Amino acid sequence: MNLSAEIIAIGSEMLTPRFQDTNSLYLTDQLNTVGIPVVMKTIVGDDEQYLEQAVRGSLARTPILITIGGLGPTEDDVTRKVIGRVLQRQLVLNDDILAKLQRRFKARGIEMPANNARQALVLAGSDVLENNHGTAPGLWVSAEKNHVILLPGPPGELKPMFEQSCMPRLREMGGGVAMARCVFRTACLAESTLDARIAPIYTKYKNPETTILGKPGQVEIRLTARGKNRDEAEKLLKELGDQIDQELDEYIFARSEQSLEEVVGMFLVLKNATIATAESCTGGLIAQRLTDVPGSSKYFMSGVVCYSNESKMELAGIPPLLLEMQGAVSAEVARGLAEGIRSRAGTTIGVGVTGIAGPGGGSKEKPVGTVHIAVATPAGTQEHQFSFPGEREKVRWWASQAALDMVRRELMKM
Repeated sequence: MNLSAEIIAIGSEMLTPRFQDTNSLYLTDQLNTVGIPVVMKTIVGDDEQYLEQAVRGSLARTPILITIGGLGPTEDDVTRKVIGRVLQRQLVLNDDILAKLQRRFKARGIEMPANNARQALVLAGSDVLENNHGTAPGLWVSAEKNHVILLPGPPGELKPMFEQSCMPRLREMGGGVAMARCVFRTACLAESTLDARIAPIYTKYKNPETTILGKPGQVEIRLTARGKNRDEAEKLLKELGDQIDQELDEYIFARSEQSLEEVVGMFLVLKNATIATAESCTGGLIAQRLTDVPGSSKYFMSGVVCYSNESKMELAGIPPLLLEMQGAVSAEVARGLAEGIRSRAGTTIGVGVTGIAGPGGGSKEKPVGTVHIAVATPAGTQEHQFSFPGEREKVRWWASQAALDMVRRELMKM
């Protein structure tokens, strides 16, 4: 039987904007390491009817179901009750768990509320998963073709319980299948263009599996390989990965989870180089991204936001006549910003950005999304004009991404 798993996160709070289901991400990562893919994740509020529907659907299609939360002492903690109803298992009082709960409260000098006794109810025939970091024990229920694992919601309780009580058993069930993963991050290459280039390569393979994720200014290629052991999985991964690497070459800025600003920072340190920025339409976003990286004080010297024409003249030394003749959004002004800030800050690299982020300010000759980016180095100044899609924030992000990628490429030449 090919093992796969589903996860149901339970709790009405998970359906609000203030809470994120980080437990599912952790469990997915853990399961993948033993060759068990997660095929579906569901979030259900504290509602018995909806939870029962979700559980029945999962058990009909997937061998392993993991539930998160709903094991507390209150009326809205209904997980045990619903699982028992679906599997036709009675809830029985476990004296050992009850005694442990009572000792825990007594050690804190608190009388145990009567409703906490609910946490000592277990499903008949289930294995109790000890909780050394909280009051709610977990349960493992085996039922014909299914395994149902009930875990508490707090991450500080869920993680140690899963690693100590579930992973050894799941590893054995996985039959020694190993998974290996890698990621390629590319900048400033459209998702459709990227896919057209690598589809003839990756479509030849069912193992590894390829997933392409598009974000503004960035596309990720994620490869997942399965093998009898880690070495076999890594070998399969390398075979496909090397071909993709060769095809995309200079567009790949990271072969890891590193951000573009982290990669640029790494190159600046390696090249013993420094950088300064003069930004108009990006409003300091490039400087912010660069300085978000710990240790950036080694290479980031200065950043100015030159929004008005006056500030372009004052802070970056743009000649008034140049602004009058070419306009603020022009290749010449972008070059002037890059060269001016580099000279004034005394850095290896200067970056200049000017454009129209919108929603207003565009014209037929210079529509919204028009951005000029220049990078000045000891070898000269490179300038490119871009036309970025989307609303204001997206244009600004695209521009920052393009600028950082231009810096990366110039650093690679040094």
